[in-house]
Amino acid sequence: MTLQQMKYAAEVARCRSINRAASKLFVSQSSISSAIKELESELHITLFKRSNQGVELTPEGRQFLSYANSLIERHAYIESVYASKQVEPELQFSVSTQRYPFAVDAFVRLVNEIRDPRFNLTIRETSMDKVIDDVYTAVSDLGVIFTSNATEKIIKRFLQARSMEFHLIKKIQPCVYVRKGHPLSGKASVKAEELARYIYMAFEHKQGESIDFSEEFNFIADRHPDKVIVVNDRATAVNIVCNTDAVSTGSGLLVEEFMDGRMMSIPLEDYGDRMKLGWIKLKNRHLSAEAERFVDMLHDSIENALSFTRKVRSQV
Repeated sequence: MTLQQMKYAAEVARCRSINRAASKLFVSQSSISSAIKELESELHITLFKRSNQGVELTPEGRQFLSYANSLIERHAYIESVYASKQVEPELQFSVSTQRYPFAVDAFVRLVNEIRDPRFNLTIRETSMDKVIDDVYTAVSDLGVIFTSNATEKIIKRFLQARSMEFHLIKKIQPCVYVRKGHPLSGKASVKAEELARYIYMAFEHKQGESIDFSEEFNFIADRHPDKVIVVNDRATAVNIVCNTDAVSTGSGLLVEEFMDGRMMSIPLEDYGDRMKLGWIKLKNRHLSAEAERFVDMLHDSIENALSFTRKVRSQV
């Protein structure tokens, strides 16, 4: 199967005539007919059927062209990008992160700092397993995750098996997210057992996935909460916490620029474990200047979030 065969099939579908397609492409009708026959033979499908109105795509043909057209368009885009040797290289950076506002804050700072005329920046908020997978497959330059005393050995072994490394930024006392006015909101700290009476909000993760890869800090490894709400995006999670008595656990860090004034966090009483926030990359992958700058901004964003979180707690 060649790109030329796909272009021929696409043009015939547009023109609904092999003769008109040949005229538009400045090739012989026999060349197009032969190319389509070869393509059909290779794929073991029939692309077109004849009718009184000309040739029409079969259902198989429509499905094939839905894939082929995207390849044709990408080919045209690549040609346009490199048609001129004067085109400057495009600045590129991609990060995958667990659902952390401070990571988004660092990304926004990076965007506002860049002055290059051409760039392509990407941020993905997703689950820990997907963050690791994105970095492992080089979809992202780096990822932002956390480990704890309970999960560190398993996660680091998982990373080492994929030639990846974890860089610690900050150890954080785990916290509980609640709405302001929640029955627990007046407390300076909360015991894990006090959460049992409330709905627990958790982020969705793949069936069969280890709890070590959860989004939330795992403070009850030996049992599951009786009442659980499962969500898959941060905005929904914030709205549920702010409008119900549901609780969730995590770093507790609040970012002023993205803060919902209805929410706060309370430290879990100290029992020796910490959330270890950090970033991951492939061991043999050199970080670009933009990636290094993002890491610097990530450090700053976490420190700023710590300061703002303490301020919010002092006002409750």
